[in-house]
Amino acid sequence: MQRDRLFTLADERDFRAGSTLFDEGDVADRFWLIRSGEVALDVYVPGRRAQVVETLGPRQQLGWSWIFPPYRWHLGARALGPVRTWEFPAAEVRELCMADTELGYELMLRCAALIADRLQATRLRLLDLYTPHGSVPS
Repeated sequence: MQRDRLFTLADERDFRAGSTLFDEGDVADRFWLIRSGEVALDVYVPGRRAQVVETLGPRQQLGWSWIFPPYRWHLGARALGPVRTWEFPAAEVRELCMADTELGYELMLRCAALIADRLQATRLRLLDLYTPHGSVPS
């Protein structure tokens, strides 16, 4: 089973409350599946503190920037409480996907859906933050 092949690369990794998993712009060399806890995704806004755009929880994938060069995080991520994950090394997963195109295709479909969901959530959150109350975006 392909899932089993992917999990041969995974390591269990725990984060304490308040831990930074990554910052926007850092090298994206891994990704995670959240086992328990919550992670806040945030975006840097000049002149303001980072704005949370989405919160992820158990059974959700954290990170997609590892798929596309230049492999840099598009958002930041912080543990809201204790977080348990499976951590996957990006380069090894990409190699596995090249060697097993069926696995690669399945993983890319899942990641494409993830990217679409994250972009929509970010768009809605930014509209909420920056649209004046009582106005409707056109």
